[in-house]
Amino acid sequence: MNITDNRNLEKGFLDIEIDPHLDLFAEIERLKKQKNAVILAHYYQEPDIQDVADFIGDSLGLAQQASKTDADIIVFAGVHFMAETAKILNPSKKVLLPDLKAGCSLADSAPAPLFKAFKDKHPDHLVISYINCSADIKALSDIICTSSNAEKIIESVPKDQPILFAPDKNLGAWLNKKSGRDMLLWNGACMVHEIFSLEKITKLKIRHPKAKLISHPECEEAILRVSDYIGSTTQLLKYSETDTATEYIVATETGILHQMQQNSPYKTFIPAPPTNSCACNDCPHMKLNTLEKLYLCMEYEQPEILMDETLRLAAKKPMDRMMDISRAAGLIG
Repeated sequence: MNITDNRNLEKGFLDIEIDPHLDLFAEIERLKKQKNAVILAHYYQEPDIQDVADFIGDSLGLAQQASKTDADIIVFAGVHFMAETAKILNPSKKVLLPDLKAGCSLADSAPAPLFKAFKDKHPDHLVISYINCSADIKALSDIICTSSNAEKIIESVPKDQPILFAPDKNLGAWLNKKSGRDMLLWNGACMVHEIFSLEKITKLKIRHPKAKLISHPECEEAILRVSDYIGSTTQLLKYSETDTATEYIVATETGILHQMQQNSPYKTFIPAPPTNSCACNDCPHMKLNTLEKLYLCMEYEQPEILMDETLRLAAKKPMDRMMDISRAAGLIG
């Protein structure tokens, strides 16, 4: 069946009816073997997708897996910039994303034309961009970083070299505080990490006096100031496994709680509440991917991520620098 003849991707995904009796878990396993496909999933994906993934990780881990896979097809259960990153690192492989509209509020906060104009006003600054950005922003950068390796990336730059950091101002401010640098910050942010309620978290801490607040550095400074531990998604996961506490209030996207609970079933994990009426904080973009969309994109090999080769090469250069620095620092093998 050629889906392009009578189907389209206007909705961002294949809107095809699936037999409700179909065992999607078994079908996805079959397709992985049949098509030599690998599923890379971010920690923020829904539990079912995490359970069928070949690798679950944060941005650094996923980038590393994407760079070394020998699969013919990479199915990226995450958001658009992540699938773009996989394509940057794997030009000869087919990269699929279950829903093309799975975007990122942080990546969207740095439109390439505006960022280029900002960069041009500061020609003496070296540009370090957080991996949560578009391929266009990566192409305008000197080095890419993730929340796992950002400190090491910054340490690798001479102290007298001015740095422009984009797109997350909260992560940038935290890194300035940690490193003692005075990086110039682009005014971008992640909608998920910006709406945690300090008031609600404070009340939650009173109700759970033994719980530790662990937070992602994309959170606002007020949240980070009262946190017991701050780290990347993977660092939060590892901390919850090795730390002696048995209760945690987790200030990041709630998808990570699935892995935390699996790895530490005897511990209690409480999602930090946002300022709205919800009890937890989900990324609406991450949650656009579903098991049904994942199956359909593998079955029909659509939607596919395509990229201009000139853009890909320009975006790959700062990615390679990140990998080299991370390898030298012992962060990756």
